[in-house]
Formats: sequence, C-alpha cells, structure tokens
Amino acid sequence: MFDVITIGTATRDVFLTSGEFRVLKDPEHLEKLGFPTAEAECFALGGKVEVESPFFTTGGGALNAAVTFSRAGLKTGAVFKIGKDEIGRDLLSDIKKENVLSIPAYDKSLCTAYSTIILNKTGERTVLVYRGASNSLEKRDVPLSKLRAKWAYVVSGYTSLSLMEQVFSSLKKQGASIALSPSKHYAQLGHQKLKAVLRYVDLLIMNREEAAAFTREEYNREKKIFKKFDEIVRGIAIMTDGERGAYVSDGRYLYRSGVFKEKKLVDRTGAGDAFGSGFVAGLIEKNDISYALRFATANATSVVEHIGAQAGILKKKDFQNKRWGYLDLDVEPL
Repeated sequence: MFDVITIGTATRDVFLTSGEFRVLKDPEHLEKLGFPTAEAECFALGGKVEVESPFFTTGGGALNAAVTFSRAGLKTGAVFKIGKDEIGRDLLSDIKKENVLSIPAYDKSLCTAYSTIILNKTGERTVLVYRGASNSLEKRDVPLSKLRAKWAYVVSGYTSLSLMEQVFSSLKKQGASIALSPSKHYAQLGHQKLKAVLRYVDLLIMNREEAAAFTREEYNREKKIFKKFDEIVRGIAIMTDGERGAYVSDGRYLYRSGVFKEKKLVDRTGAGDAFGSGFVAGLIEKNDISYALRFATANATSVVEHIGAQAGILKKKDFQNKRWGYLDLDVEPL
C-alpha cells in the first residue's frame, strides 16, 4: 500500500528567459484588447529575440505533488497519461529518479503535454501550454484495483466528473483520505455541479480567485467563502492568497498564516502544487494544521526560488533548517 497516490497531469516544461522580454502595463488600452490584468509580456513582432540557455524540467500537478511526497519520505505512486513519445519517456525517467512509482497510461494519438514558459527577470511568467495526452484520461487508464493508499492527492485538470466520482468512490471503499486540488475549469463549474464529487473529499485546496468563483461569493469576503466551504466540505478547506499567505478551516477554527520571505523570487511555477502537497505531507506526518501550514509555506517559498516546479521542493531534512522554524499564524473560532 502507498502512503500517497497522486492523480493528474504530467508535462515537459521548457523555460525561456531573456533581457528582451518586457512587461507592459496599460490599463487604458490593454483591458479593451482582452487583457483583464491590464498587463502583457511583450517582445518585438517579427524580430529575433535572443534567449538564455533553455531550461528543461518535469512538471504537471501529479508529478509535482508526487515529488513533494517522496522527498518527505512517503511511499508514493503517481497516475497520469502521456504520449508514446520521447518526451513521455523522459518524464518516466525523471520521476523514477525521485523514487516515485509511475502508473502511466498512454495515448497513441496525442503527444505528451508540453509547456513553454516565457520567464522575465522578476520571476513573472507567461505559459504557452499544449495539454495533449494529459487531458485525455479515461476510466480504462485508471487501474482502480491497484490504487491502494492511505491518501490520494488529485489535481483534476479536465478529467470528467463521472470518472472522478468513480475514482473517488473506489478510493473511499479502500479507506483512503482524499485531497482535491481542482483546476480552474472545475472551480468555475461551481459547487452545485461538483456535489457528487465533493462528498468524498476530505481536504479541498484552491487559490482565492478559484475559491470565489467556486463558492459564488465576493473575492474579498473570506469569511463568507469559508462559511460556504464548510457547508460543502466535511473536512479541511484551504484558500491560498499569494504573498498574503493562506487560510485554513477545519470547520471549527479559521487559521490565517503569513509567508516566509523568499531570498530571491526566480519563478512562481509550481508554487500552488508545492503548497497543497506540502500541506498534506505535513498533515500526514503530524496531523497538526499549524505544522502542515508551516511545511506547506516553506515548500512553496523554496520552489519559487528556483526555475521549475520541482527543483526547490524540500527534502525532509531541509525543513529542519532554522529558516523555516517560525511562521506568523493566527487562529480564531469560525
């Protein structure tokens, strides 16, 4: 039996950096052109842009989370889908080096998922994504009889609700606790459409934007968001809030945590995966929300100090560093 099985996406990521990438901020015109943040990452049309040496890494929610669990000393498996191609073989080789047992499915018609990340010097990025085989997970790809684990960590992607319900039902029958990190696609469906899936979930994690869309509550009304969360989720609900920290509810108390200051922000890719899987890893180790929050925050901070979603993931011994010894934390009754 595994300590944790992850289910979700697997990608090859290539990072491109250049001093010629520019961030353009223009609220007056960019919003009208379809840029809701009024910011754009730009380079000259028709020009030839010099980039630094490309940086190739393994990514995707299932594999990013699996690396966190494995480095935390947990027996880990990962379920994902790739193409029958060289990139897919590279992913299998990379994840094997992390002592994760792969349970892959293969798509003969689609290539392995691939992302090109255009990274500027401030650590902000634009992602060009080809989802490929990663989005074609079907019932026949998930060996339900083999998924025996104490915990399952699921990154939903575009997996169908009917398949997700079958997977969750099977895991529950075998005694697993389930953590769900829903994609933006899932969050936008709203809680009403996800009822059949959510009844199996023990831990739900979203960022603030996703949480507001999911609960249909105002973005800045966290207490209302969590009131709705607690009506929907029987266990723990988590809302991350970027540089402002995170909120966690166990149905009785609301925990508010700060952040660790990064030494240098290099790349935000994978921070959400690092936080979510770090929280579950901490919860498995100590069954203590405060400890889990501290581990999750440390893991996410370390990740953004490196290029790629996995290079900065903490090993168990790394968390003993005094740098991670104290995190601002408030607790109040709901």
